[in-house]
Amino acid sequence: MRKLLLFFPILFFAIFVALAFVGMQRDDPIALPSTSIGQTAPLVQLQRLEGNKPFAQSDLAAAGVKLVNFWASWCAPCRAEHPTLMDLSQKGIPVYGVNYKDDPAKALAFLQELGNPYTLSGTDPDAKMALDWGVYGLPETFILGPDGTVLLRVTGPLTQRNLVTRVLPAVKAAGLSFP
Repeated sequence: MRKLLLFFPILFFAIFVALAFVGMQRDDPIALPSTSIGQTAPLVQLQRLEGNKPFAQSDLAAAGVKLVNFWASWCAPCRAEHPTLMDLSQKGIPVYGVNYKDDPAKALAFLQELGNPYTLSGTDPDAKMALDWGVYGLPETFILGPDGTVLLRVTGPLTQRNLVTRVLPAVKAAGLSFP
């Protein structure tokens, strides 16, 4: 009986190692999976952000590649990614903003201080849209194709490195290009 009890820790450790090994065999073991890749973007459910017209589902089906970015003024990584979003916007790439569970006055102050990269934006005060889109944390950016199909999900700050290593290859694999 004692030998059997000594065997259990070894068995549990072996099972853990096997599960960890299987989990690391994904293409990108640190990327969060998304069920929406290759499918039409989930429902847009936004409220106005201080008089600004929020974007709608029809905006996501417009021609060309576009980004949907979930952000908040209280999110430090959102501040870090903001120059990249401004650069994409200045290059003519539509960036749609979803302000997540934020104070509208603070969100507008954030955009006034750093600039507004968003073609259209709205607020998601109750996280209904974020829940439908599968957002885990901020910032998160979804790259959409011309028909509103989700091509890629980027968790964490969108950086120049992400653009080169993940976004551009995904866009090219879909037969598209940035303007």
